[in-house]
Amino acid sequence: MIYSLMVVIFVLGYLAIALEHNIKIDKAASALITGTLCWALYVIGAEGIVDINSLPHWLTDMFAEENNITDAHHVLTHYTAEFQILEHLGEIASILFFLMGAMTIVELVDAHEGFAVITDRIKTTSRRKLLWIICILTFFFSAALDNLTTSIVMVSLLKKLIDDQKDRWLFAGMVVIAANAGGAWSPIGDVTTTMLWIGGQITAGAVVVKLIIPSLFALIIPLVVLTPRMKGNVKRPLKAEGKEHFVNPTTERERNIVFTVGVAGLLFVPIFKTYTHLPPFMGMMMSLGFLWMITEIMHRSKNRETKSKLSVIGVLRKIDTASVLFFLGILLAVASLQSAGQLGDLANSLDQSIGTNTESGVYSIGIIIGLLSAIVDNVPLVAASMGMYDIDPTLGGLFASDGLFWEFLAYCAGTGGSALIIGSAAGVAVMGLENISFGWYLKKISILAIIGYFAGAGVYILQETFFHL
Repeated sequence: MIYSLMVVIFVLGYLAIALEHNIKIDKAASALITGTLCWALYVIGAEGIVDINSLPHWLTDMFAEENNITDAHHVLTHYTAEFQILEHLGEIASILFFLMGAMTIVELVDAHEGFAVITDRIKTTSRRKLLWIICILTFFFSAALDNLTTSIVMVSLLKKLIDDQKDRWLFAGMVVIAANAGGAWSPIGDVTTTMLWIGGQITAGAVVVKLIIPSLFALIIPLVVLTPRMKGNVKRPLKAEGKEHFVNPTTERERNIVFTVGVAGLLFVPIFKTYTHLPPFMGMMMSLGFLWMITEIMHRSKNRETKSKLSVIGVLRKIDTASVLFFLGILLAVASLQSAGQLGDLANSLDQSIGTNTESGVYSIGIIIGLLSAIVDNVPLVAASMGMYDIDPTLGGLFASDGLFWEFLAYCAGTGGSALIIGSAAGVAVMGLENISFGWYLKKISILAIIGYFAGAGVYILQETFFHL
């Protein structure tokens, strides 16, 4: 009963997350309630879910000795509450600290107007040229930073470059496709790729080599299809900057330093992990610490009010804490289904219906997960997949570290969400910033995104079949 009820709560939580704009409840609230309820139900029903004979003897003996527990119910309750949840919490915390560090670095660069180092150099008003420039910039920015932050930065740039709202919407829709495609091939470009990297399913070097070409096709094909429709020039908005812009206390030298150190710090993280084998969040915290120290020294002679806006403490107020709590809630929910066994049962049913012991089966499941990520968030889908399948060097290496399943999953989950504007964090951010309607995106951008998605998937399959990169 409780085993099934956990699934019902999880599905209802999913629906609340997908329909957050309709029900007017932030998805972070829904995720936190879903995660905590699932674990509470698991603890209550542990006796009917977990086989006590399957637990290690040292574990049951430890709980019995420390807590004077003799009956199975209390052993299972303590095992669930004290052992399993803390084990999962360690993995979840590493992801959350990584994200918080990355978001803080990017916000600090933005506070210093560091991104103007690149954006101020865009002079063209040609729709076609501007479209390609914006999308290519977004693609590589997303890989170096992350797709959510990049989409926010690029939408801010579009408001300075394009006056007409409908024109800007079309560019913003392509920014979503470019940001998601760019994030898919980088270990720090998308939350789902980061999760797979931190979990050991993929390595930084391999995911870049294997996915950069398919991801590029996921962007280039929609661009090629859309370009003939992009005629004429865009109208630049009148330059009407607020008074506060002119009293911006940062100099060009300071902007260049913060931009260079910030981006270098983000790129340093994979290198740090490769050589030290420490979790990625450690490298991110080191990069944040150095940038923090540099900005403190840089602004130490300025007045308190000016300094507060340019310090890490000041930009921390801008961090999207709701997104962090959303990730916490949904990852807790998925972890409960992994511990209770529902994800294992789902994996077995997929094996029986589609089969994951062949390359064609892996491709089918990857494509399905990618398309599903357009309906619901890709974070819980990838988290569920990580819980459903173990890293296994057997089965022809399909599920080994850097195996076919994990690489293709990274591509599909990263790019499939572009099919709908609510299917990715980048899409939701752009939707909010530009007030793009769900229906407009579905009509104008979704087909382009799906064409690119399947084009990239096809390139990956051809790449693995004929070239064995």
